[in-house]
Amino acid sequence: MFKYIIIILMFLISCSNDIPEKNIPEFDQDSSFNFLIQQCEFGPRNPGSVGHKNFSLFLEKFLNELSQNVIIQEFEYIEHVTSEKRVGKNFIIQFNSNLKNRMLLGAHWDTRAISEEDPLEENRNKPVLGANDGASGTAVLMELAKIFSKDSPPIGVDIVFFDAEDVGISGQPTTYAMGSEFFSKNLPIEKPEFGIIVDMVGDKYLNIPIERYSYNIDKERVKEVWSLAEKLSLPAFKKTIKYEIYDDHIPLWENALIPTIDIIDFDYPNIFYNYWHTQNDVPENCSAQSLGQVGTLLLNYIYEQN
Repeated sequence: MFKYIIIILMFLISCSNDIPEKNIPEFDQDSSFNFLIQQCEFGPRNPGSVGHKNFSLFLEKFLNELSQNVIIQEFEYIEHVTSEKRVGKNFIIQFNSNLKNRMLLGAHWDTRAISEEDPLEENRNKPVLGANDGASGTAVLMELAKIFSKDSPPIGVDIVFFDAEDVGISGQPTTYAMGSEFFSKNLPIEKPEFGIIVDMVGDKYLNIPIERYSYNIDKERVKEVWSLAEKLSLPAFKKTIKYEIYDDHIPLWENALIPTIDIIDFDYPNIFYNYWHTQNDVPENCSAQSLGQVGTLLLNYIYEQN
């Protein structure tokens, strides 16, 4: 009898050894940070600026070199902070476009036209360079797109680079997020099952609590993502609920019923100082390690999907 038990145990062990481990690609944080720097080399990318136009051309070329499934969605809107009428561009790149099981990854690529939070009054009408607020989320998604083009994810992934997110008037939330507003009302793709937005994730002193709207929209997804961050020993992610932020995830949920969560660090760099919407939003106040934590989390979450 004992002999048969040993044989059965050996068989079970051999079967477990035959189960292939999931091959999760490595996120290259230095490459991602280089994308952040490249964006800033175009200067501020606020709508109507030379930097905005030139980076738009750069991003279009970059995406077309990775995939044939690239969609450019143009839309008209009012940039409320300047009262200018503009034409915006959302860029969508699709991976595994034939799969029904799909998710959305999003970030905004535009930057703010004014630095109204700057401590120096003479700086407040200057455009923001947007190393963190604009370039960081875009840099993470550019690196992920590069990875997906070489190592296909197990599900369908739609990466959306939203324009005209930072065009609103302070205290009037619905004047922001014009790109995701238009996208969510005019979906150019099959509706994804869920979404994740990344915004302001480059802070050198990265601290990412749970954003309250995200928790209310998709509590189970939030728990999964932050628990995975804990499992991966990513110290920036804190299991505390903090802030309610009107970001690109809100129109996606309210208009298209795509349950979407927001990975965002709003204390930039901390609760005592502020670089957000100031002339201090520069690459020197961001880090590759911060992008690496967010990119690593997203890669692990995506490649563990069935």
